[in-house]
Amino acid sequence: MKHPGPVKKKFELTPPQILVLGFSAIILLGTMLLMLPFSSADGHPTPFLDALFTATSATCVTGLVVVDTGLHWSLFGKIIIILMIQVGGLGFMTMSTLFAFVLKKRISLKERLILQEAMNQGSMEGIVRLIRKVIVYSLTIELIAAILFSIRWSFDLGLARGIGFGLFHAISLFNNAGFDLFGSITGPFTSLSSYVDDALINIVSMALIVLGGIGFVVLSDLLEYKEKRRLSLHSKVVLSASGVLIALGAIVIFAFEYSNTRTLGPLTWDGKLLAAFFQSVSPRTAGANSVDIAGMRQATQFFIIILMFIGASPGSTGGGVKTTTFTTLVGAMIAMIRGKEDIVLFRYRLGQDRILKAITLTMLALFLVMAVTMLLSTTEDHHFLMILFEVTSAFGTVGLSMGLTPHLTVFGKIMIVFTMFAGRLGPLTLAYALGPKAEKELYRYPEGKITIG
Repeated sequence: MKHPGPVKKKFELTPPQILVLGFSAIILLGTMLLMLPFSSADGHPTPFLDALFTATSATCVTGLVVVDTGLHWSLFGKIIIILMIQVGGLGFMTMSTLFAFVLKKRISLKERLILQEAMNQGSMEGIVRLIRKVIVYSLTIELIAAILFSIRWSFDLGLARGIGFGLFHAISLFNNAGFDLFGSITGPFTSLSSYVDDALINIVSMALIVLGGIGFVVLSDLLEYKEKRRLSLHSKVVLSASGVLIALGAIVIFAFEYSNTRTLGPLTWDGKLLAAFFQSVSPRTAGANSVDIAGMRQATQFFIIILMFIGASPGSTGGGVKTTTFTTLVGAMIAMIRGKEDIVLFRYRLGQDRILKAITLTMLALFLVMAVTMLLSTTEDHHFLMILFEVTSAFGTVGLSMGLTPHLTVFGKIMIVFTMFAGRLGPLTLAYALGPKAEKELYRYPEGKITIG
C-alpha cells in the first residue's frame, strides 16, 4: 500500500496581512481614479506619484498633500478623496460589514477576527455590536457637524457651496484627515486660517477631532454611561490622558506663541485662546491648522512633534503610538521611581503583556521615525526640524506641515507614502503581517541579569 505524502497546509492570510492588502488595494484603486484626466480641475492627468501620495494620505487619513486639494482636484476628484477618507477612517472592514448588514449577511468567524485586529480589541466578544455602533455614531456625528458647518459657510460661500464644504470638512475632521478645500478660497495650503477666531468653526472642528480621536469603544462607553453608571479602565485612561495632553498643549502653545507676530500675536485674547486650543487638539492626528505652523517658534514646533508622536487613542480614526501607550510608559516610569513592582491605573494593575506591547510599539515607532528622518536628511535640502516634523506628521497620520511636503523629491515622496501607510496600520500590525508566523516556544532559557542605568 502506497504511503500518503505529507499533507500540504492550506495557505491562509492572517488578519494583519488582510488589513495590509485591503488598505493597499484601496490606495491603488484611488490612485488610478485620481490619475484620470477628469479628476483634476485642469483636465490633465495627474502624475502617478502625486496621485499615489494623495490616495495614501486620504486612505491613511493623514492630510499631507503635494498639491492643494481645493485648487488641483475637480468635483469628481474631491468625491474620490472624501470617499477614501471615510473608508480609511472607519476601516475597510467596517465598511464591508456595513454592506453585510444592509444585505443581511452573516459575519463569519474570519471576518470577526479581522475586525478584532482592525479595531485593536483584545477579544471578539461583542465585536459586531461594536461595529454597528461605530457606523451609527460616526454617521450621526458627521451629519450634525455637516449641518452646522453648512449653515455657517452658506453665509460666506452661498448655499450649494456651503453645503458641499460642510459635508467635506465634517467627514475630513471627524476622521482626523485634515484635508480641506479652502485653497480655492483663501489661497493654497491655508487650511482654516481665515477662521482662526470664529468660535463656531473652531468649537465644532475641535469636537469632531476629539470625538474621532478618542476611539469608538470610549464613545460607546460615554453614550451608555446613564445605563451602566461606570466607565471601563480603557475609557478612563483615554479620557484623562487626552484631557491632560490637550490642556497642557494649549497652555504651552499659548505661552510660547503669545507674542509671536506670525501666529497668536495679532489676535485678540479670545482669538489667542481659541487658536492655542485648536493647535493643541489638531496634533491628536487631525492635521487642520488655524495659524501658520511654519511661523511658530522652534520650541513650539518641537512640542507639537511630541504631541503628534503620541497621537490619538486605540480603535479610533487617528494614528501615533496612542495615548494608552504613552500613559503605560509614564506609569512604568513612576512605578520604577517609587520602587513599585506594578503599574496601577485607577486601582487596576496592568498586566506584563500590556507593558511589553507598549515598549515594543514605542521602540518600533521611534526606529521608523528616526530611520526615515535620517534618510530624508540626506536627500532633502531642508532644515532638520522641518524634516523631523514632516516625518512625525506622516507617522502619526496627522497632516500638519511646515511646508516641506510639496517640495519633496521623488525619493522623499515615496518614503513619506511608506511612513503614512505604516503609521495608519501601526508598526506592530505591519510587523506581524510581514514577519514569519509566531510559533510557541518549547523551552525557556535560564534567567540572566544585566546592569541597567
